[in-house]
Amino acid sequence: MFNVTLIPGDGTGPELTEATRRVLEATGIAFNWDVQEAGVDVMESAGTPLPEATLASVRRNGIALKGPITTPIGTGFRSVNVALRHELGLYACLRPCKSYPGMRSRYDNVDLVVVRENTEDLYAGIEYEAGSPEAAEVITMLNGMQAKQIAPSSGISIKPMSPEGCERIIRYAFDYARKHSRKRVSCITKVNIMKFTDGLFLSVFREVAKDYPEIEAWETLVDALCMGLVQRPEEFDVLVLPNLYGDIISDLTAGLVGGLGVAPGGNIGLDAAVFEATHGSAPKYKGLNRVNPTAMILSGKLMLDHLGETDAGTRLENAVAAVIAEGDRVTYDLKPSRDDPSAVGTAEYADAIIEKLAD
Repeated sequence: MFNVTLIPGDGTGPELTEATRRVLEATGIAFNWDVQEAGVDVMESAGTPLPEATLASVRRNGIALKGPITTPIGTGFRSVNVALRHELGLYACLRPCKSYPGMRSRYDNVDLVVVRENTEDLYAGIEYEAGSPEAAEVITMLNGMQAKQIAPSSGISIKPMSPEGCERIIRYAFDYARKHSRKRVSCITKVNIMKFTDGLFLSVFREVAKDYPEIEAWETLVDALCMGLVQRPEEFDVLVLPNLYGDIISDLTAGLVGGLGVAPGGNIGLDAAVFEATHGSAPKYKGLNRVNPTAMILSGKLMLDHLGETDAGTRLENAVAAVIAEGDRVTYDLKPSRDDPSAVGTAEYADAIIEKLAD
């Protein structure tokens, strides 16, 4: 039996989480769910959208399944999700994007994996507001060091990238490729412009790639990647990217296969991992039993793989694929027309997957 922290989230999160919990249990794997709260619904009682008890639970269990969470506005929190990654050291964001027959998409045969660095780059949160004394001090210092001058009225954002951080995420991407029999890892940068940050990422990539001679190592500029993904997405396999590019590209790749509603995700560190859908909490649909749980259910599949239960994960994915391919008992967004009256709700879609698992 696996001890897993279960964070229902808010908005439609609890409905999606419940559907996912039932599907995961239907695989035959036993779970001991440690239910914890996070998000806007716990703000009033806990005084924070991310209670310490929730963090302690994930640290204790080492693994969590999390529903979508709304970040409260005006609380000082930029993002509950970012805070989780920071507090738990979840340096790798894993975002598979795969075509399933029956899914509405302009593309077929897409099967790629985005591996995004989670802790450094422009998302490190080191910024100085335009007009602030801190910004003025930084600008004065930099202008004294270089010929290129920064306008005194500028806002400043720092892009830190360390050799250790680069190696950690790049090695994770190659290890993932080796474990899952992937053929190619592509390093995505803008090294022609950012020579000392993206240049560091690329140089570390070249060194790490030497340890994986059976895997083809590609080097691609992020702008060329965007064009390539639109023209021929089937050519790409595993992509490893710094934080900012990874955030943007993972949404682009989700769009290739039907959108965020079918895009699972996992945030993984040395001591803990949190699996979650990559979309928002959609509070306007709360309690309507309408939202598509595929992304969260497939995130559960990633969790099973992480736990070493790959057979159960494969059976779950096959059941999801079969229900989508049949197209009868799917949510409205998986129908050819979004106003199709034959669409089913969140719970009924999960029921259909559970029945496939029992076949």
